[in-house]
Amino acid sequence: MRVPNGISLVTSTGGPVELAEAARLAEAAGFASVWATEFYDRSATVALAAMAQATSTIELGSAIAYAFGRTPLVLAAEARDLDELSGGRITIGLGTGTRKMQQDWHGLDGEHPASRMEELIPLLRRLWRLHEGPIEHDGRFYRLHVQPTAPPREPLRLDTPIYMAGVNPRMIEAAGAVADGLVGHPLFTPGYVRDVARPALARGAERTGRDAPPPIAGYLTCSISDDREAARRDAAAIIAFNSTVKTYRVTHREGGFEREGEAIREAWARGDFEGMTAAVTDEMIDTIALAGTPDDVRERFAERWEGVYERTLLWPPAYKGEPAVRAVIETFGANAA
Repeated sequence: MRVPNGISLVTSTGGPVELAEAARLAEAAGFASVWATEFYDRSATVALAAMAQATSTIELGSAIAYAFGRTPLVLAAEARDLDELSGGRITIGLGTGTRKMQQDWHGLDGEHPASRMEELIPLLRRLWRLHEGPIEHDGRFYRLHVQPTAPPREPLRLDTPIYMAGVNPRMIEAAGAVADGLVGHPLFTPGYVRDVARPALARGAERTGRDAPPPIAGYLTCSISDDREAARRDAAAIIAFNSTVKTYRVTHREGGFEREGEAIREAWARGDFEGMTAAVTDEMIDTIALAGTPDDVRERFAERWEGVYERTLLWPPAYKGEPAVRAVIETFGANAA
């Protein structure tokens, strides 16, 4: 079996050792790339370093690292080191998190995240060129005055790709304006990509005079088991958890799942986790995710998802552990049945 074009793995399972092993297996299986996540107990940059040491050819990315949890100087230095460590295989995927995450996790006000990203990303590119001269930047969100006291090393690449996560049209437009790509959300549907995401990317690209909108590396929840119903329940749990976030309501509005989304949030508010999952309909699962036996998901991918993204980031349920990751690799890898 061929590995579908651009098929990739994004994994949230385990620490740096487990993530490095997943990257090694994905490389051996012929995947295009493997991406690390970040959360309150997990560093995307440390994970990328471990993945780089465990692999030699596969492309690596962060989907995503928190853009506002680091200063621009620290973020640029980490990206420079990671790209050098990997031999030029890194894509830096950055996201803002929700407003509440910005406020409660990073001590920020959470205001104007899209405009802030539009200032941050060009600033990172300037920092990669620090060897060309000092930086004096007094912007709306960042003040940076860097006068090197010793000649900075030149980076391995000046054009390390920067992808930006976005859900609502304004943030996606920001990605189109300044980023090298968009990291698409797990609640995206093919219709949302076609009717909302790509037009927003095009508007952003036009606003800044770019030749074309950038590509999308899109999350796709992928739950695989020989027990079809168990796989679908696991996918429903992931969909339900993501649907609790008000910011993501726009995806359900486009997909016609506003009633289901409201039922999920009501169950969440009363602590009814079983009720959250039960509110996810079969239609939602089939529209938003891949779930079922290996044959089911391969067929569904070919019918509905192949070609939707330039790079599809298959995302197994993290709470199912390493077996869920291996199931994705074995189902879509070059040696799959």
